[in-house]
Amino acid sequence: MYYLDGDPEHETEVDDGNGGKIKVPKAYRNFKLDSNSGGNSFHFHAKNQAGTARITCTVTDPRDKKEVSKSVEIVVGGTSGKPASVRMITPANYMGTKGNVNLIPSTVAMNVQVHDDAIQPVSSSSGANVQVRILPGTDAAVGARLVAGSLSGGVLQLPSIGGVAQFSLLSGNDTGPIYLEFTADRYDNNVGNGIQDPISIIDVMPVLEALTAAPAVADVNLGDVTNTIPYTHLLTATGGLPPLTWSVTGLPKGLAVDANTGLLSGTPDDAEGPYRATVTVRDKNKRQASGTITLNLVGAVKPEDFAIGNCNLNEVCPLGVVGSGANFAYAFTASVSGVTWSFDALPDWLKGGTAGTTGFISGTTAQCDAAAVPPDTGDAGTYRFFVTATKGVTSVTRQVSVTVTCP
Repeated sequence: MYYLDGDPEHETEVDDGNGGKIKVPKAYRNFKLDSNSGGNSFHFHAKNQAGTARITCTVTDPRDKKEVSKSVEIVVGGTSGKPASVRMITPANYMGTKGNVNLIPSTVAMNVQVHDDAIQPVSSSSGANVQVRILPGTDAAVGARLVAGSLSGGVLQLPSIGGVAQFSLLSGNDTGPIYLEFTADRYDNNVGNGIQDPISIIDVMPVLEALTAAPAVADVNLGDVTNTIPYTHLLTATGGLPPLTWSVTGLPKGLAVDANTGLLSGTPDDAEGPYRATVTVRDKNKRQASGTITLNLVGAVKPEDFAIGNCNLNEVCPLGVVGSGANFAYAFTASVSGVTWSFDALPDWLKGGTAGTTGFISGTTAQCDAAAVPPDTGDAGTYRFFVTATKGVTSVTRQVSVTVTCP
């Protein structure tokens, strides 16, 4: 409230924002006014606090010297006074396990703010106006408790002062999240007589045994993995508090991960094609991270899939006879798709390659001259070399021959 009488005693100097000073009326919470025809006036100025202000005026009766008072209430901000939101305030975003040796506090002081529709503190009631509860279902919730003064337990009903209730959370022996439920009653701002119109939130407090970097696992592409063939791959992670626990979803049938070591192994036996799996690692602090495993499951190539005429696998298969100065070509096929081809010990006049899923050799022999002195045999002779069909990690190799003649 302000005097508006222009009296210098009721004014104060403030910065004018331009480097100078100006005088403005002082603000008062109480003052005395002279009467003017039995009355007077004053101004009430609200700031940024919503709520109800009570102003009491007192006069002294000159006849009997008795004081007579009268009060008026002014509502600022249109506040409803009923709980509309609840919020947890804590100085730390984690706490330690009970008895941890890493000096992480196992007790955390917390505040609960109860606000009305105008985002202003709800006035205190005669009873408890906020309930705090530890939600069961996690390892860390076992043995944890709430304390406030002489109160202790898994559920507390607390009074608030200026819309703030105070309590402490004590951890148990295990790590992980503690979920806290905060509830106010919009009906009558009192949770002690039953909650009829709950306003609730759930917040979380992580419990750690040691401070470490959060676990992380990178995405990995395993490339081609061959169906029906044993396979192993070691998954790795960074950060986290050991021991780590692994799990994977979406792998082909026959493949699995060891929960303790992260070793992915097994003999896949599923439909061929691309797979996209999710790997999750969890540390002792119950923090976890996920990554993606991609692979392409391909079929195996068996000896019977790469046949050359009626040749036995253990014998040299003749591909044919070619004359001197002539072209020669031969194509190799398999009864399964996705095969790649390679050649070893080819003669100089032959070249090998792959066209789609077909392997081939081709070349031109050198011209021979049997009448020459001495005779020029060119490329005459029998040539043996190896052809390999590969699919995934499996392969079949056959030894073949080509004979070059010189008339």
